[in-house]
Amino acid sequence: MKRSGPLYTLLGGLLLALFMLSLNATTGEGNSSYGNDSPGAASPAPSSAKPTGSTPAPTKSPSERASESPSQSPSKRPAGKSEYAGRTADDAAAVSVSIRDDKAIAYYCNGRDAESWLKGDVEDDGSMRLTGKNGAKLDATLADNAVRGKVEINEQPRDFTAARAKKPSGLYRATTEVRGAEIDGGWIVLPDGRQVGILKADGKPRPAPRLDPETGAVPYDGGELTARPVVP
Repeated sequence: MKRSGPLYTLLGGLLLALFMLSLNATTGEGNSSYGNDSPGAASPAPSSAKPTGSTPAPTKSPSERASESPSQSPSKRPAGKSEYAGRTADDAAAVSVSIRDDKAIAYYCNGRDAESWLKGDVEDDGSMRLTGKNGAKLDATLADNAVRGKVEINEQPRDFTAARAKKPSGLYRATTEVRGAEIDGGWIVLPDGRQVGILKADGKPRPAPRLDPETGAVPYDGGELTARPVVP
């Protein structure tokens, strides 16, 4: 009975050793399941696989698209020379416009005492802004074989329409000197054959005598003047 004490002590030590071994084994298995958290554990290599499918191109703004392929509208100006003649909406005066490429000359005339010559550029879209003496101006647009807009003479604005004119209709002018007097005359020959014009002698206006559109001849003071088509 005296020897049983050491035996129990030995058995207890064996049991404790077996328990510790079992505990260590269990702890090792747990650490292996969380290997990425263990010190010194290697991190998994990043995946080199690329996503499948193509990435849609970014949408471009309208201004970017316009800069890459700007739209070009055809010019509304007729090539070469063209003539237009008509009257104001209130039928108080006649207006004629002569265009050559991107230049224009216009004439406003009431056939008695008011007239004005105006000139300026014609834009690609057919718009024009012509100016003359004493603040005269004409704002119009060329479209559908007619010039339509507003003319302002002596601070009196008037709407007008001038249709495409064919010879002998159109705009004529005569400048010369007769017996020391400066002569300046302007004529508008309308599509229906009517004429509106003013002839000035040393700046004094009067209704212009009738011209012959075929020859440009104008009777004046016992003689004859020559009026020619106006070219910008």
